[in-house]
Amino acid sequence: MPTNTIDQFTFEVNDEGFLTDRNQWSKELCEVLAELVGIEHLTPEHWATIEFMRDDSAKSGVTPTLRRMQTVGGFDVRELYQLFPGKPVKKMAYLSGLPKPVGCV
Repeated sequence: MPTNTIDQFTFEVNDEGFLTDRNQWSKELCEVLAELVGIEHLTPEHWATIEFMRDDSAKSGVTPTLRRMQTVGGFDVRELYQLFPGKPVKKMAYLSGLPKPVGCV
C-alpha cells in the first residue's frame, strides 16, 4: 500500500490518494488536506459536513453520497457546492479520511 507524507503526517493511501485507514485521520491532517484542495480555512459549516460524513460512514459502513448528505444529513446541495467547489462529495470524502463514494468519478 502506498504511503503519503505531508508536513508531519504519514498515512496510507489508495491509488487515488484517499486514506485507506480512517483511524489515521485527524482534524489537523484534515486542515492540511483542505489546503491541498483549495480550501484555505475550514468553517463550522465545513466541519459539520465532515463530522456527518465520518459519523454516517461509521454507522453504515459506506461513504455517504450527495443524495444521502441531502436526505439524511439535511444539507443543502447548493451550499455543499459552495463549500466544496467542483466535486463536493469527492472532496468531503477526501477531507474526512474516507473512501471515494460509490459512483463518484
